[in-house]
This record gives sequence, C-alpha cells and structure tokens, in this order.
Amino acid sequence: MTGVVSGILGAFGLSASAGLNAYIPLLVVSLLAKFTNLIHLTKPWDGLTSWWTIGVLGALSLVEFFADKIPAVDHVNDAIQTFIRPTAGAIVFAASAGSVTDVNPILSLIAGLLVAGTVHTVKSAAVRPLITATTAGVGDPIASFLEDVVATLVSVLSIVLPILMAIVLVLIIWWISWFVERRKKARATA
Repeated sequence: MTGVVSGILGAFGLSASAGLNAYIPLLVVSLLAKFTNLIHLTKPWDGLTSWWTIGVLGALSLVEFFADKIPAVDHVNDAIQTFIRPTAGAIVFAASAGSVTDVNPILSLIAGLLVAGTVHTVKSAAVRPLITATTAGVGDPIASFLEDVVATLVSVLSIVLPILMAIVLVLIIWWISWFVERRKKARATA
C-alpha cells in the first residue's frame, strides 16, 4: 500500500513539475529509469529510456532553458508551452503511476494533464505577469531560473522521496500564494 501511495504522490509531483518546465521531469524520469532502479517504466513508457528520446529531451530542455530567460521570448515560449506542458504532465503521470499501480492509463493521463495544466496556467497567467509588471521584466530570468530549479528538485524528489516531495510542493504553493497576495496588497496601497 505504501508503494502505491508513494507512486501516486510521485506521479502528482512529476506532473506538477511539468507545469513549470515540460522537459525536465521527462528527462529526469528517462535518465533515472535508464541508469537506476529507482523507477521501472512499463510498456509503452519504456520508450522514454531510448538514447534518441534522451537526446531529444536534452536538446529541448536546453532550448526551453535559454528561451525562457530572454525577455519577450519567454512570454512566447509560455504561449507555445500551453499545449506542451500539460501533455508532458500527462505522460510523466501515466508513466510513473503505471510503474507502481494499476491505475487506468486514461485516468492517469487526465490527472497528469489537469495537474500540469493548472500549474502552467497559474504560472503563465498569474505569477509571471505579476513578476514582469512589478520588476519591469528584470525579474523574469531570475523567476525562470528558480522555476527550473524547483522543477528539477520536485522531479527528483517525486521519484526518490515522494512523501518529502509532497511536503515541499505544499510549501511552494503556500509561498507562491503568499507572494502574490503580498504583491496585490502592495499595489493596492500604492
């Protein structure tokens, strides 16, 4: 039972991570499945461990990393990623949940799509515009870098220590909510 709960928590963490950066959780799952025993991908998800897939994910991770640090390009990237991040969330949820549970693959895909889509929407429609407006765009590369760090941390923790990942995710959500509310109050009083 603990393995199932950990697997589900890990799947939620990976899909949330995909809402921040589509390729980091896919790459983490691919590499950990290829080189460790921490995650075992069943068919058809074992295709993530092919060298071609790892190479493409690595290249796409680099493209997204740099595109998201350039003012104006980052907003175009977020618009493009509106379709990619939820899809990536669906894939990592289904791949990771399927490795430890018998959750219906369609249900897994839907759950991952909704989690990643929600995180991406909050990021691109609420948090990033607020950061852009309050810092005149100067804070965007810093925010992007922090998103990449969080996506990597949450992805690894989702596989290695899913219970700790759940706690970290709750703390991150709390901090973002606090930050947004603080900014709204500051703008209202100004």
